[in-house]
Amino acid sequence: MDDFFSADAAASGMVITVQSFGFKYGVPLDSDLMFDVRFMRNPYFIEELRDKTGLDSEVSEYVLADQNAELFLMQLKEMLGFLIPNYIREGKKYLTISIGCTGGRHRSVTIAQTIARFLLKETKNKVNIRHRDIDR
Repeated sequence: MDDFFSADAAASGMVITVQSFGFKYGVPLDSDLMFDVRFMRNPYFIEELRDKTGLDSEVSEYVLADQNAELFLMQLKEMLGFLIPNYIREGKKYLTISIGCTGGRHRSVTIAQTIARFLLKETKNKVNIRHRDIDR
């Protein structure tokens, strides 16, 4: 993770967009990296959580309490720690990371928010967050 703090990263001006989406609405065509989180337990099947989104603390806590979510996030952060500095060295100025679940309202939103917060904290790059299907 040391490369996140390198002078190259700070000077790169890379813009990273983290977006959530629902596979049932199609994959985003602007994705550079795409990750499927449909293997995580689904809050949609919990009556009290169904109408909420991954922006709600109850949903986020439910998703992140899954051991698979914890392991996935750990590995994804490590992978991004490797990839981002290498993309920067190659001159890439924009990176779009897409996180998908079935409907794009629960799991993908929670994971996208978590990754965006991580990147904001650990990198010197501009980070945008977008939730494409959260209102569908």
